[in-house]
Amino acid sequence: MSDMSYSQRVLRQADLMARMMSRLGVDLTDATGRDGGLAWYEAQAKCIFCRNARMCADWLKQVEPIAGSAEFCPNTKFFWSCGSQIPTHCGSATRAP
Repeated sequence: MSDMSYSQRVLRQADLMARMMSRLGVDLTDATGRDGGLAWYEAQAKCIFCRNARMCADWLKQVEPIAGSAEFCPNTKFFWSCGSQIPTHCGSATRAP
């Protein structure tokens, strides 16, 4: 991790995750209800401990994201399964089973 405290990291990552979900059009109701909420907690944990926070922030700053560029995100398949618009923004993402 970096020099920031754990609570600072959690807040930063929660912001990045919310912005990513918004950018991709993820259905929040669907995402939070998956597997009784367990899939949502798993996605949050993946985000908190993700090593790609800088890539994520840089990607979110782009007006028009480069196709396939969100492949760095460990939650891409989860977001796809929750009704996101990943194909619109990340042409090479594959649909989760």
